[in-house]
Amino acid sequence: MDSTATASVPRSRPLATPPASSAGAERGATLIDIKDLDFYYGAKQALFDINLQIPDKRVTAFIGPSGCGKSTLLRCLNRMNDLIDGTSVKRGAIKIRNVDIYGRDVDPIELRKRVGMVFQKSNPFPKSIYENITYGLRIQGVKNKTRLDEVVEKSLRGAALWDEVKDRLHESGLGLSGGQQQRLCIARTIAVEPEVILMDEPCSALDPIATAKVEELIHELKKQFTIIIVTHSMQQAARCSDQTAFFYMGKLIEFDATHNIFMNPKNPQTEAYVSGRFG
Repeated sequence: MDSTATASVPRSRPLATPPASSAGAERGATLIDIKDLDFYYGAKQALFDINLQIPDKRVTAFIGPSGCGKSTLLRCLNRMNDLIDGTSVKRGAIKIRNVDIYGRDVDPIELRKRVGMVFQKSNPFPKSIYENITYGLRIQGVKNKTRLDEVVEKSLRGAALWDEVKDRLHESGLGLSGGQQQRLCIARTIAVEPEVILMDEPCSALDPIATAKVEELIHELKKQFTIIIVTHSMQQAARCSDQTAFFYMGKLIEFDATHNIFMNPKNPQTEAYVSGRFG
């Protein structure tokens, strides 16, 4: 990676310390600015003219029927779609703190350190709980055991998992329950100190009790992170998010405060979807 690429992506910051003072550091200020975005899978257009401003340290929910483009847009935000052959952004831009993340001088690997992702199906590594948390740090060259121990405890506490696993850190993460595995994946994500956490249907495979724990965790995490969650559950979006974007057939139909989307939507399509008349 050349020096230009390094300079183009903001450096990681401590979990509890905001970036150097700037307009973007203000809670609720725009962190991610999506303008005129068209995205394609080969010749098939999946996103049409998306314009969306996502605020800092808030929870933003993406809702809409299957195939509407919400997960595609989520994966655009850390360029995970780059891993799929034939995908392309043919128009528009996505900027994080005014840096175009699709600029030629931006390293996608560095970007993904700043924009972490929690997937629909929990995917702990076949390693110990401790090694799951420290994996990303070790790749970055961190070897100091005291530092690693501190990050493990801080991350597991941040994921509301420490008290449940502190006596079994060197046991396999695969031995945890489904809900615990998902929180382990969240802990692994926050261990490398991202600025944004993307969550793609993080509770779809969990029972109601585990889902409630993850939702409580989301409320705590937004104090330190900007969170974007894709969910098919309108109840979850209503419980967890500060603002909601409704997508249909690759287009952004409406974006507003969550209360307004569910109680007083401006667009008839939004009203039909949230009232259960289609989807």
